[in-house]
Amino acid sequence: MSYAKHMDSIQHLANDLRMACQQVSRRVRFESGSELAPHHASVLFKLLDGPRTPGELAELDRISAPSMTRTVNCLAERGLVDTRDHPSDGRSKLVVLTEAGRTLLDATVQARDDWMVRKLQGLEKDELTVLVEATGLLNRVLEQ
Repeated sequence: MSYAKHMDSIQHLANDLRMACQQVSRRVRFESGSELAPHHASVLFKLLDGPRTPGELAELDRISAPSMTRTVNCLAERGLVDTRDHPSDGRSKLVVLTEAGRTLLDATVQARDDWMVRKLQGLEKDELTVLVEATGLLNRVLEQ
């Protein structure tokens, strides 16, 4: 196979793989039956590592600070996060995951996993083997 043809096939693979990953991710988030909106879940997942400022959360989610403030306020109204004074920056707050937030996040993960299990149950054993191998490869791609 010529170099140009090889690069063309890699370009097609890259596009097809990216699109498939996006579709799986989107369907898991929106069809799993979770009562937690994807952008809310994103914030709660980031708080599993500990408290963060709204600015840090905005940067991690690549959204504006005012948008993150609205999201944090909504989560706080639902009792899923608390805000506390920042210990070293009097102008800032820390956002902390509450027990209710952790419980809902656990339920969200379970609902997403259950959705995926239902989809995988319809596959043949050899197809599942391919997915096991592909998962390992995808994780290696992410580590590069």
